[in-house]
Amino acid sequence: MRLASRQSDMSSHNLIPFNQPRILGRELDYIKEAVSRRQLAGDGHFTERCQQMLAEITGVHSALLTHSCTAALEMAAILCKIGPGDEVIMPSFTFVSTANAVVLRGGIPVFVDVRADTLNLDETLVEAAVTERTKAIWPVHYAGVPAEMDAINAIAQKHDLLVVEDAAQALGSTYHGRAAGNLGDLAALSFHETKSVISGEGGAILLPKMDHVERAEIIREKGTNRKRFFRGQVDKYTWVDIGSSFLPGELIAAFLFAQLEHASRTMADRLMSWQVYDEALRPFHNSGIKLPSVPSHCTHNGHIYYLVMPDMRSRTELIALLRQEGITAPFHYVPLHSAPAGRRFGRVASAMTQTDIAGERLVRLPLFIEMGEMAFQVAEAVTRQLRAVTA
Repeated sequence: MRLASRQSDMSSHNLIPFNQPRILGRELDYIKEAVSRRQLAGDGHFTERCQQMLAEITGVHSALLTHSCTAALEMAAILCKIGPGDEVIMPSFTFVSTANAVVLRGGIPVFVDVRADTLNLDETLVEAAVTERTKAIWPVHYAGVPAEMDAINAIAQKHDLLVVEDAAQALGSTYHGRAAGNLGDLAALSFHETKSVISGEGGAILLPKMDHVERAEIIREKGTNRKRFFRGQVDKYTWVDIGSSFLPGELIAAFLFAQLEHASRTMADRLMSWQVYDEALRPFHNSGIKLPSVPSHCTHNGHIYYLVMPDMRSRTELIALLRQEGITAPFHYVPLHSAPAGRRFGRVASAMTQTDIAGERLVRLPLFIEMGEMAFQVAEAVTRQLRAVTA
């Protein structure tokens, strides 16, 4: 596939970045308020308000803020009681934290291919990957589109496994009308600056039921029962379990709370830009190029718009030509099963055809709040390049 080279009127500088964080409301006011409350350590006023709001948005029993989604996944691995030799089924087309959380407990990530349409864990391949050592299934909701959770949960129930949603990209998305993050036993969210709702770094572990709440609180507080002490349930707190310092500080929580107040607006805005791309580029779908697929029983939050190009060369060329026009359009994950640590610590349980294709050919378009005219500029630039090769 040969793309059309064009000298842009724009400079070679990145005039349209891939991501651009925004102040949406009272972020700075709340940070000042957090300072005035004289508690900058975690679990203060704004942490509690964020946790309440996240529980309301997702419908889970409890939400606990963490300093990152990575931390939430590491907590989930402890709550799943992952130990040496235990296996966890997951996609390879995901961020390293999904697998690292398992490896840190001595577990083995078992990589299964993704679907060609949504790039989510292929639920039809999961059961064949189950062994007597399997402890859990960790689906990832890629691009904010939920995985096929009914099928995954049915397999988990049949084999007595836990299901942990890596919902890092999926706050605000739904599956059959149910909120992502409330579709399994545990879930992890991200508030990294590239997400819809941000705090720079930051995350949360979602606890749909009461089952894991008490231990999650202990793990998050360095293995102590400090939360019970502050609630007056014990007269002193002490070390009772393994754990670490998974809390964010109050300044992070204050910023996040202001972002959560505008979560609906943020997602609606991102979806508008996503739709601009889709309306412009949908005619190229299945003409050697694949565009995002959103099943009718799912809604998504406009987290990512991507193209899967015919081959790696055309992907590389498109990225380079868009860069010439001042547009930053990166690829995404290097599949974990092909990474040095993935080969060392994990194992592959299926052919990885779709995963390899995504790793070699996928390119992401800029997508952030208040893009406005920039979304049309990007859509026009990509359309021009693709028309040249499909004419």
